[in-house]
Amino acid sequence: MRIQPRQQLLDVWRAVLAACYHDGTWSWGGRDGSNSISDTEQMLCLLYPATEIEAFALDSPDDMAEDIKAALAPLGEETRIGGVIVGVLEDYIARYTGADGEPTFAAGGYLRSVDDRALTQRQLELEVVDSYSMSLTLCIAALRFLRLFQRFVDGQVRREAKQLSERIDILRPQISNRLTGAMTGLVRSFVVHTPEPKSDAGQAILRMVNQTGAPDDQVIAGLARPLEPVRVELANDVKLGQTTDIDLADDLLLFECGWSWGVDAKASKIDFIQTKASSQPGYAASRPDLYFTIVALDGINDLISQRARELELLTKEQQQLADALRLRWNLTQRYWSIVARYGTGRWPLEDIPWRTSDGEESDYYSLAVSAMLLQDLVTRQSTDELIRAVAVFDQLGRRGRIISRVTSEDPAGTLHFPGIRIPLPGSETVDDGPPLVWIVPDFATMLFKRALQAARLSTDVATRDRLIALAESAMDHLDGRTLHGGHAAGLWDDAARVFGASIPGAAQASRSVPLQVEPSWYLTERVVECLVAADRTFREQPLSPPSMISRAVELLNEAEHLLNQEKLEVSDEDVSPKLSALNRIEQRLDRARRMLNVRPGTAFSLATDALRDLDELAYARQDATRIY
Repeated sequence: MRIQPRQQLLDVWRAVLAACYHDGTWSWGGRDGSNSISDTEQMLCLLYPATEIEAFALDSPDDMAEDIKAALAPLGEETRIGGVIVGVLEDYIARYTGADGEPTFAAGGYLRSVDDRALTQRQLELEVVDSYSMSLTLCIAALRFLRLFQRFVDGQVRREAKQLSERIDILRPQISNRLTGAMTGLVRSFVVHTPEPKSDAGQAILRMVNQTGAPDDQVIAGLARPLEPVRVELANDVKLGQTTDIDLADDLLLFECGWSWGVDAKASKIDFIQTKASSQPGYAASRPDLYFTIVALDGINDLISQRARELELLTKEQQQLADALRLRWNLTQRYWSIVARYGTGRWPLEDIPWRTSDGEESDYYSLAVSAMLLQDLVTRQSTDELIRAVAVFDQLGRRGRIISRVTSEDPAGTLHFPGIRIPLPGSETVDDGPPLVWIVPDFATMLFKRALQAARLSTDVATRDRLIALAESAMDHLDGRTLHGGHAAGLWDDAARVFGASIPGAAQASRSVPLQVEPSWYLTERVVECLVAADRTFREQPLSPPSMISRAVELLNEAEHLLNQEKLEVSDEDVSPKLSALNRIEQRLDRARRMLNVRPGTAFSLATDALRDLDELAYARQDATRIY
């Protein structure tokens, strides 16, 4: 399926409004009920493209394209759309602000118990990294929108405009307060795990990275060398909100870093933040989880983006938190990139599936580590090892049945429905409730998004073509999982349409309420992220391989030489059609020369057209000579 981000995003917008907006009222909730994460994802389906893609911007109604207006017609005329979004944001903030004025990040219905026991009320109120990260992305998007939309509103003279501007003045600090809470939660959820080599966790790490059967002490020493800069920075610079009992001085200890599922049970208070988030107790075990690490990195990536910096959206305290998160973002990517590529032969990453330090293994974890390796390559703008990473993506696409046939009772189906089950160690200490798990069904969207990011980085035509083909296969897969019929038609997720009877219970679960299946905002929002990534990728200039440039130069040289020959046969005073034709050819060759290093294929085509026209002129002259 061809990826067409503009048309597909507009289709999503139409479907979102059909599902959520009726009679001037926004309806919250989806397949997992209404909670701080699902409702944030629901709002991001609309606001993320509007703030990440200039053509989709909703802050300047006068510049809104006709197809955008048509897609958002249920919200009213273009001058009313921004006001409706302000109202929805006000409702969202009211829903997730406590009686004490503090933002809340409860995961609610997204949490599951291991043994199907009922969760306690305090467990339902647990805050997880997903909520912090999604809220961070939404708050940045909302602040961007409100900053620019208020400029438009302030330029209006209607009384309603003044009232709307006053509402925005109240809303912006509320969203900023939520942003502070989300950033604080992410800082306090970052963990460093230092297992003894002889422990179960240490042995699990060693078995994963040791691809040659070398002695343990040799592997520990071999890992210590490339990881020394990361270890030193973690020991010396990562202090804010962290536990004080981390031992990074002993380089004979293994270590791993990233984000746990929530605030670390040992996290310290952040003194300069005067909110509940800076000191509330945490329950998460001090061990990084690959899924929550990826989620945190994606949210931080939105925070530190160029556009966020240009608009100066952050307060002084938020900038301190942002600096702390940027440091953790950088160190985490470097750590996992080094570990994934350790050794001189086969990479640990190439030994699929990846095994974590708690003994879990899954193709999903291989994809998560691949994503961190890719982000590290993007940060360093390095393509040296991209081809090997692409081979891993390709293999994961086959194993995950994105680019290969689904078989009967296919075990790969559980990657997509219901998804992998991630334990949340420490959750059982809350009110002595049942141990909790987190269900992750986003294998296809993660592969889709990372393939597009890798394509954007690639400088090789064949590699980029391979990645785009993989992304299109993921789009095909996801298109097959859209809901059909009912109020949520066009949204996601109906995995049974792809996997059918190969997933036990999938068909029944997906069709339990015919034509009334609620949308999964979790997966729908991630599809939207993929389409935004596709827009970014397609806006890049096409590749300019040296071989194509060389061929275009050869054609240009021949065409310009023949043009000069033809011009010897006409004078400047000549007003004949031939002179006009030569001038057009010259303009075409000038354009080809200007585009040579940016779009060599186009330059090649223009030179080819010029050579064809010059040949026709030469033939006409020779034919005239034969007649006379």
